[in-house]
Amino acid sequence: MIQKILLTFMMNLPDFIKLFLSRKKQINLHGRKLLPSFQLMLSMSENENSEIDYSSLSASDFRKNYDQPNPMSFYSKKSDNLETLDHHVEVEDGSIKVRQYISNNSSEKSLLYFHGGGFTSGNLESHDNLCKYLSYLLGINIFSVDYRRSPEYKFPIPLNDCHYAYEWLIANAEGFGVDPLKIYTGGDSAGGNFSAALCLIRKESNKSMPFGQLLFYPVTDLRYLTESYKLYDKGFLLTGNMMRWFGNNYITNNDAMNPLASPLLAEDFTGLPPSVIVTAGFDPLRDEGYEYAQKLKLSGIDVIYKEQPGFIHAFAQFGVIPECRSAIKEACLDLVSLSKQNEHV
Repeated sequence: MIQKILLTFMMNLPDFIKLFLSRKKQINLHGRKLLPSFQLMLSMSENENSEIDYSSLSASDFRKNYDQPNPMSFYSKKSDNLETLDHHVEVEDGSIKVRQYISNNSSEKSLLYFHGGGFTSGNLESHDNLCKYLSYLLGINIFSVDYRRSPEYKFPIPLNDCHYAYEWLIANAEGFGVDPLKIYTGGDSAGGNFSAALCLIRKESNKSMPFGQLLFYPVTDLRYLTESYKLYDKGFLLTGNMMRWFGNNYITNNDAMNPLASPLLAEDFTGLPPSVIVTAGFDPLRDEGYEYAQKLKLSGIDVIYKEQPGFIHAFAQFGVIPECRSAIKEACLDLVSLSKQNEHV
């Protein structure tokens, strides 16, 4: 509680004080100014990732810091006490957990959410507060998927787990009071990758599509070739080396060329769902999120794409920062707006 109060106080200080505490002038790169809250946050942890040897780092050691609620993922007291219910879903050679966030509103829409964490870390607990907030903002039930992670479970097993969860939600939609044709999918980072790839699986199988996608800074290309990888390779939380380590945990050999691992490489984007895509200016993944949005638009898909220019990767996890909460609210409003357009087509 004391930590939460202190973080809330610090992230609501005037910008000039945050910059003073960061001991640097405001970072301005390529026409983008880093949000002072992020500059202060990064200055407080600038030595944590500077000497990580990814060649010897184990997934279990990495998860010690990430498989728990982020102390900065406080959003709203109104969403804190949302009721949840855990379900077990059968998948190939095992079972996974899906957590339901029960909205106080009665809505036939729902969102199947895939957490981020580089295919390697993150779980129901790390994204619990975010899912509560999304349920509160959208007024719908959220179903968060605890898929099996890499490197223990390589591509395409985590993706297949997400698809099993989607099929499970469709099969049980009536019992949950939701419409099987009005299920959104979404996620942050690696979770956004799963959502985009799931849509390709559904398209190839000629099955019903998600009602829409809500993607925060999605991984869409595991080749690591975009300009933003060069510009923001280090110094802004997610580094190029960290992302390559994540990718190596998830895929092997030539999997990066498979559109189910790199959705940006799909040959045909027609028929995919309307999508809200939000990227961060100071993020190696920025350009591939933008390129994915452009390919959808060129294929006639309704897309709302927005870059938050002063943000870093994982901003959806930093609800204690007012600007991050505003960006999440804006994305939810955009999703509702797209839904209304889709319903009247």
